[in-house]
Amino acid sequence: MSISPEESAKIQAFLQEKFGNKGITVRSRGAQVSDSVEMLINGEYLAVIYKDEDEGETSFTLNMSILDIDLDGEKAA
Repeated sequence: MSISPEESAKIQAFLQEKFGNKGITVRSRGAQVSDSVEMLINGEYLAVIYKDEDEGETSFTLNMSILDIDLDGEKAA
């Protein structure tokens, strides 16, 4: 199940409103990966959003990984 451009735009508008940040963008992960989109803040990758359809209901799941070095304030090399 793919995420349409219209759904991406709605997700982006929702996230911008919810987090009060117009720097949030949602973009395609490429032609080979249509079941999810990337979430970025000010151009920096932050998470993947997956689409799920179950019993006629559609939901979107935001999956964000946090590295331990990010918690320590270290910069990745």
